[in-house]
Amino acid sequence: MSEAESQRKYTGIYFMLISAFSFALMGAITKLLGNSFSAIQLVFFRNIFGVIFIGITLLKRPLHQTGGKPLLLVFRGVIGTLALYAFFYNITHISLGEAVTYSQTSPIFIALFSYILLKEKLNIYGWLSIVIGFLGILCIFRPDASMDVESNIIGLFCGIGTAFAYLSIRELKKIYDTRAVVLSFMVSGIILPVFSFGLSFLFEPSSYDFIVSPFAIPHVQDWLWIILLGITSLTGQVFLTKAYGEEKAGIVSGIGYSNIVFSILLGVLLGDSLPGISAMIGIGLIISSGILISLTKKETQQTA
Repeated sequence: MSEAESQRKYTGIYFMLISAFSFALMGAITKLLGNSFSAIQLVFFRNIFGVIFIGITLLKRPLHQTGGKPLLLVFRGVIGTLALYAFFYNITHISLGEAVTYSQTSPIFIALFSYILLKEKLNIYGWLSIVIGFLGILCIFRPDASMDVESNIIGLFCGIGTAFAYLSIRELKKIYDTRAVVLSFMVSGIILPVFSFGLSFLFEPSSYDFIVSPFAIPHVQDWLWIILLGITSLTGQVFLTKAYGEEKAGIVSGIGYSNIVFSILLGVLLGDSLPGISAMIGIGLIISSGILISLTKKETQQTA
């Protein structure tokens, strides 16, 4: 390996560590703000900052794309927003580490849905990673433990919804500017929360708090945390993109699971209990599954 390649490798790892820590900070800030705002309103705040950022880049460089699949673009936005609803909901209801772990189950579902829906080949290592991943989910999904059934189901939906969003991106990035795909998600992340705010006039929010929420006016002291929520989210996304541009996907994907470790540590600082033995085993299995899936994809691409 040349010195330049070695430097590029470590640069990609550093970028992914910055991204993972930024997303963990975003989760911690979300947990803090969850005492004053619903998960839906936090999704709204997060995407406001994202739309402003993408809008600035569009002013500097207009979209360059073919287009032609508007319904798929809308689907990506809606399913991605609903997955974010689930992610933020769980952050505000269960431990930060477990909420992030559920969000990191998406590679397991991507591999499974790619085989079922897209007829992609899956070798023995791919199937092994899926089995390991589901064993990990079973270790965390324990209705008899402190986490209720609703949080477990919403956590699974987060992983499944994220998987569908990523699968749609595979097709969209062939014909759309990447910024258009991201913008579809962020605009949806503003429109759907506004719809959820409206539903609060028709339904009791406490009965449908996953999808219905009143809008709470932020106090002056809240705005610093809201701004930090937007900054950490954008920082995580920017460095995630940079990391994949510097190093092979298999390596940076594995480093990306450090997000779970950072989240567990930050969660404990915020008052979460350390995950129990069963949950720790489940977290370890899910991380192992995700890394194995990444390595399997790398091997498949090299032999294709």
